[in-house]
Amino acid sequence: MIPKSSLNYQQLQPIVLQRELLQYQRTLLVNVGILVSLVIIGTLGYHLIEGWSWFDSLYMTIITLATIGYGETNPLHLEGRIFTMTLIVMGVISISYIAAQFTTAIANGHIYNIFQARRQRKVMESLDKHYIVCGFGRTGRQVTAEFAAEGSIPFVVIDSDPVTIEQAEQEGYPALQGDAALDNTLLLAGVERAICIVAALPSDAENLYTVLSAKTLNPDIRAIARASTEESMKKLRRGGADEVISPYITGGKRMAAVALRPQVMDFVDGIIAGSNRSFYIEEYRIDEPSYIGMSLKKASLRSQTGALVLAIRRADGDVIAGPDGNTEILQGDVLISMGTPEQLRALNQILSPLSKKPNILRLPRTKEA
Repeated sequence: MIPKSSLNYQQLQPIVLQRELLQYQRTLLVNVGILVSLVIIGTLGYHLIEGWSWFDSLYMTIITLATIGYGETNPLHLEGRIFTMTLIVMGVISISYIAAQFTTAIANGHIYNIFQARRQRKVMESLDKHYIVCGFGRTGRQVTAEFAAEGSIPFVVIDSDPVTIEQAEQEGYPALQGDAALDNTLLLAGVERAICIVAALPSDAENLYTVLSAKTLNPDIRAIARASTEESMKKLRRGGADEVISPYITGGKRMAAVALRPQVMDFVDGIIAGSNRSFYIEEYRIDEPSYIGMSLKKASLRSQTGALVLAIRRADGDVIAGPDGNTEILQGDVLISMGTPEQLRALNQILSPLSKKPNILRLPRTKEA
C-alpha cells in the first residue's frame, strides 16, 4: 500500500493533460516576457533619449502601449517621437499576438482543461471512505443509480471513454477519465482511501487487472468484479476479488425465481434496492463487548429497536439463517437486520454498521422523524 504522503497529484495527472498544462504555462511566460520587455525598453528609451525621470518614462511607456490616447507627458523631440511610433507599432503587434494566443488556448480547450483538472483534483482529494465504480456501461450505470438512490454514498466513476464520462458528469456523478487498470488512474481516484471498488468493465481481463491493481495499492479494499463466464469468475477470485458477479448467471437465476415465486422477489427487490423503500436491510458488526456471549433473547435487540435479525454471519464465514432467541452472539459476528428507517436508526445507537457510515445519514427521514 502506497503511503498517502508520497502521492503527488501533479505527477499522477495524465500525460496529455500535463503536456497541455506545460504548453499553456510556456505560452503564458512568453507573453508576460514580451510585455515586460516592451515596458523595460520603453522606459529606458524615454529616460535615455528625452532625459526624463524614471517614473515619467514608465508612465509614458504604459499609456503608449495601452494606446489610451493621453497627451505627451513632456514635450517630445524628433527622436522621442520616432521612438514613440516604433513603440506603438511594437505594442500593437505584441498585444495582437498575445490576444491570438489566448484565443487559440480557449478555442482548443486548454484553459478549460486546466480549470477542469483543478476542480477534479479538489473533488478527488476530498473523497474518503468512498466507492470506486470502474466502467459506466449498462452494469456500471445501474450500480451508480443504486448508490445515488441511497443518498449519501460517496463514489467516483472511472471510464476511458470521454463521451461516457461526460454523460456521467451530466448526471451529477464525480467522474474520472482514464484506464482503471492503471495504478495512476486508481491513485487519482483515491484508491488508497476507498473502502470498495466495483470493476464493471466490459472485458473480464480489464476487470482482473483492475482488481489486481486495486488490491496491490490498497490490500484492505473490498473488490467486487463483473464476470462473463464461470471460468472468469474463478480467475477473478484468485486475483483477489472478494465477490464476483456474472450478470448472465445472476439474471438467469432471478428470472427463474420471479417465474416461480413472484411475490417473494417483489418483496426482496423492495428491501434491497430503490429509493422509495419502506424496509431496509443493514449489516452490523458486533463490537460492543457487553453483547458478546449473550443470546439474542437476552440481548433484546428486537424489543429495544423493533428491528428483525434475519441472519448472523460468523467470523469464519458460516451463516446462520433465521436465528432463534437461543442463538449466541460471538466476537466478530455480523448481524443482518431488517427494519424501518427509525428501527435501524435505533439499532445503530447500539451496534456498529458494517458500512462504517451512520445509518442516520443513509436512511431517509420520515415526517415523524
